[in-house]
Amino acid sequence: MNKKTDLKSLLKYVIRHNTVLIFLIMLIVSAIVSDVFFTASNLFNLIRQVTPVGIISMGMLLVILTGGIDLSVGSVVAMCGVLCALFTKNMPLPLSITASVLCGLLVGSLSGYLVSFHKMAPFIATLALMSIVRGLGFIFSKGAPVLVSEKASALTDFGSGSFLGLPNPAYILLLTFAVTAVFLKYNVFGRIVIAIGSNEEAVRLSGIKTAAYKFSVYAIAGSLSAVAGIITTARTAVGSPVMGMGMELDVIATVVIGGASLSGGKGSAINTLLGVLILGMIGNIMNLMNIPAYSQQVIKGLIIILAVLLQRFQIRAE
Repeated sequence: MNKKTDLKSLLKYVIRHNTVLIFLIMLIVSAIVSDVFFTASNLFNLIRQVTPVGIISMGMLLVILTGGIDLSVGSVVAMCGVLCALFTKNMPLPLSITASVLCGLLVGSLSGYLVSFHKMAPFIATLALMSIVRGLGFIFSKGAPVLVSEKASALTDFGSGSFLGLPNPAYILLLTFAVTAVFLKYNVFGRIVIAIGSNEEAVRLSGIKTAAYKFSVYAIAGSLSAVAGIITTARTAVGSPVMGMGMELDVIATVVIGGASLSGGKGSAINTLLGVLILGMIGNIMNLMNIPAYSQQVIKGLIIILAVLLQRFQIRAE
């Protein structure tokens, strides 16, 4: 009887902490599969690659915690990256960055408005905006990459530079993570966001205007997507209308791998960050093994399915 109880307790522990365990397993597997993985240059590139996805993932986590989803994030990355490159030609750099982030905020606010105040299904509202915003990116750029102005060399220097061994943009990811973690654990806003995902009707009956909170999380996701677009443009010195294609899949995958429930009410910033690193390691290893890009998409899709199934087992175990 004790053996069965101990085994059941161990199983519950493993399932409950699956994100951490998967992360540790991935580190071991990565070291075995490739001798190059733990080299300084590869780890630097890995962190640089996952930074934009990681920043957006913090916003997506908030959206998913309310029971929603945002499919427009990749398109916002492209449009705001293009706009930032265009703005640098005629505007001071601080104003170019601010205007680009405000454009992302506007798209996110529109998503939030449709979902919160018009009760439109998040999937439909953000799918429509994904198409619209992607199209606007092509219109603004006239279908071609836009070079960042030479006057904005500070932007490209920041995007390609490093500090204390980490890419400069990684510090923006760490800041975004820290703020998200604090808000979710210690701030009323975070607790209400989680409560909305758990039982929105109960929150509404308690006198809280849930629509305002749902509106806010989409606005935050849009703003963070714009930041990711600016960072990508800063690193490549080009704003391209094809940037961010498929990024929404990566972002959703990282949040789900991090243990967040797609039905809302469950998730954490630290596990989402681990999810970002796990997916980044998987992509990095596949690149080192020369696995074709289209095969990588299949594998990522399978990973999402496995992550959701693991969530089901976790719910049953609890």
